[in-house]
Amino acid sequence: MADFLINKISKPRQYIYSILIVLVTALICYAVSTYIGYRVIAFILLISVSLTAMLFDILPVLLAAALTALVWDFFFIPPHFTLYVGSTEDLILLLMYFVIAMVSAVLTYKIRQVEKVARQKEEKANTLKLYDTVLNSLSHELRTPIAAIIGATDNLQSNSTKLTPQNRYELIAEISKASFRLNQQVENLLNISKLETGFAAPKKDWCDINEVIYQVVKRIEENKINQRLTISINPDIPLFRIDKNMLEQIVYNLINNAIIYTPSGSTISISAQCYADVLEIVIEDNGPGFNKEEIGLAFDKFYRSKDARAGGIGLGLSIVKGFTEAMSGSITLENVQPHGAKFTIEIPAETSYLKNIKNE
Repeated sequence: MADFLINKISKPRQYIYSILIVLVTALICYAVSTYIGYRVIAFILLISVSLTAMLFDILPVLLAAALTALVWDFFFIPPHFTLYVGSTEDLILLLMYFVIAMVSAVLTYKIRQVEKVARQKEEKANTLKLYDTVLNSLSHELRTPIAAIIGATDNLQSNSTKLTPQNRYELIAEISKASFRLNQQVENLLNISKLETGFAAPKKDWCDINEVIYQVVKRIEENKINQRLTISINPDIPLFRIDKNMLEQIVYNLINNAIIYTPSGSTISISAQCYADVLEIVIEDNGPGFNKEEIGLAFDKFYRSKDARAGGIGLGLSIVKGFTEAMSGSITLENVQPHGAKFTIEIPAETSYLKNIKNE
């Protein structure tokens, strides 16, 4: 917060705000000066100096420290409304106050600087750790499908006369699967780049939710998954004016995430309904669900659960959240009983029932 203020507020404004803090504090003290002694007021003025030292640069802070000493002398030390100090004891107190105010201002500022350096070192260390993790994961995720494609194509080229039709089919299927996996990783990187740079503006057009969901499910089932996908869509659901590509990516990433985190034989259900011009899509599985401490981290960029199988670089759910919010929607994650995870997406959008009228 303090660093934000220093970076955003110009030096002249820092001087003005420092003076205002001191004057406001002095006015409050003057209003209650009949109830508290002037020595107590000195402590209150020191607090205002510490406050400026927590917020502003060193020179405005030193100005505030000197100003509080003058204000305390002029308004509160007898005789009032003069810089003259009536007793030797009060003069010593004033000099001590001035020194303490200056030292307090400098020390508070220095402590803040030390904390800033320590925080920067920690952030740098975390960034390097995250960079290494992402680089290792990404290199694996890209190298694996590329190696599969190269190996399969080499076999097709070098052993073309020895391969049976079944061998050829299996090698081509392997190339197709590896290409799809490679394309998915590249798409995730491009999508997260769009979100980071603010270029993920939705391109709205009329969209058939049935068509979107069934197409996504068909793409996923072509990879020979070991889970069972079920679809339940209200037959009266209208057309939605929405970004079809974003919605497809959201649904795909959520289903793919469920496949990664659920064992073979699990059931993944996809449902869609319309509530007062709000599209609600629910994707639920009967897998192990999420650890309670991980639910709040699930949508963080590059975050992967400790229980995740190999595969993925932790971008899928962050893209889901980014695309959903780009369309002014929201997404929630919760565990279901007795076990499993449930994602609920709500996206407000213009609707049309022309499809139903056409079918009548």
